[in-house]
This record gives sequence, structure tokens and C-alpha cells, in this order.
Amino acid sequence: MNSRKITPGKVILYIVLSLGAFIMVLPFLWTILSSLKDMKQTFAVPPTILPDPVIWENYPESLSALPFGRAYFNSIYIAVVVTVVQLFTASMAGYAFAKLKFRGHNVLFMLFLATMMIPSQVTMIPLFIIMRNLGLLGTHWSLILPAALFNAFGVFLMRQFIASLPDELEEAAIIDGAGVPQIFFRIVLPLVKPSLAAFGIFVFLGQWNNFMNPLIFLNKTETFTVPLMLNFFKGTYATDYPLLMAGTVISILPVLVVYMFFQKQIIQGIAITGMKN
Repeated sequence: MNSRKITPGKVILYIVLSLGAFIMVLPFLWTILSSLKDMKQTFAVPPTILPDPVIWENYPESLSALPFGRAYFNSIYIAVVVTVVQLFTASMAGYAFAKLKFRGHNVLFMLFLATMMIPSQVTMIPLFIIMRNLGLLGTHWSLILPAALFNAFGVFLMRQFIASLPDELEEAAIIDGAGVPQIFFRIVLPLVKPSLAAFGIFVFLGQWNNFMNPLIFLNKTETFTVPLMLNFFKGTYATDYPLLMAGTVISILPVLVVYMFFQKQIIQGIAITGMKN
């Protein structure tokens, strides 16, 4: 009962957290309200908060104005492919660095971590040249291959989690005659599901919201992703903000669905991983 007692400190804490939550949600609410206005209401002075009248036609019009269906498909399958491959490669590399003691594994792991300190802007031109020499410019492979095959943060995350697993599990499996592949797939992977779920969701959201790489590597409308397609609502001399806001709200829906269904895994994965050494 004492732990549930309301104290002035808790009241202040709840007020501060509520204020912070409101500030974080405010841009999203503004986007939704703007998507239900027309151009006149959008630029009204003084500004209006609630749309009057509500323009529901912005949503179907934004979908029909641009090939959003194709862009949705492109974003979903690119995000899914990159997520699946990264989960596989990062977990394997994490297991190797955590449990397989080979010569120079600490140095190699430090080199992996060092790549996290390199800004992505530094590697844009070399990556563009590599994709051009491979003949992959203008295709989705230029987005999938670099992202799917290497993720230093994912390797670090999985390595830290797998390193916390008791060595006795692996030793018992070896005594029973299990090899490295069997240990990895039958023992390690089932135990790191929370970490895999959290990492997978982060990768999916990152790929879904990726704008810079598609802008650099893609040059055909039929290959564009959702963030790149939204940019078409911005004209040279004018921008259709209601349609842009409606398209933005539509593009956010898959992200909200992913978080709603997997928020438990996200929180659990972060909490458990943060508690490990």
C-alpha cells in the first residue's frame, strides 16, 4: 500500500511525462488534422485547429493521384527481405563473436563497432560507384544488398545477448553430439527470440522510413518506395499540403500496425538486452 501512495514527486513526474507525451504526439495530431483540410483552411490566418468542413476526399484522392499501390508493395517487400536477411546474418555473426573463440575475434569485433562511427554520408559515393559497376542502379537490389548483408548494430546487439547465455547449454549439446549448426538453430535462436523481435522491428521501421538511399539509387517511378513517392506531392512552385498530409498518414499505418502487434516484443527485447553484460 505504501508503494502505491501518491506523493508530490510522483505527481510532478506524471505531469512532466504527460507534457512530454503531448509534445511528442502533437506533430502527428497536426498531420491528421491537416489531412482533413483544404488548401484554404491550411493557410488560414489565424490558423484553424479543427477542419471545418472535414475533407475526407483527400485520402482517396491522394491514393489515386500517384501509384501508391506499387510503392506500398515495393516498401513492404524490401523491408521484409532486408529484415529477414539481417536477422539471419546478424544472429550468426553475433553467435560467432560470442561463442566461437577464434584468433583475432576481438579485433574483428572492434572493427565492426568502428563502422558504426562512420556517417552514412561518407559511404554514399563509394556505394553508388559499387552499385553502378555491378549494374544494380535503378533496381531494388541496390537497396537490399548493402542493407541486408551488413548491420554492425545488429551484430553488436545479438553478440551481447548471446554472450549472456550460459556456456553449460552449449557444452551439454556438444556432449550429446550436436554440431555448431545444430547448437545455433536448436538452442541459441529459440533463446534469443525477444532480442530478434526487437531488432527485426527496428530494421523494418528503418527500411520503411528510408528516404535517402531510394532517392540516390532509384530512377524509375515503378521502383519508388512510399517515402520517395510522397515527395512527388511537393511541386516546384507549390505543394499540395492536404494531399501530402493524407498520404503521410496512410504511409504511417503499417508502422502503427507493426508497433501495436509487437510492442510487447519491442519493450521486452530492449529491457532484456539492456540488462545483459
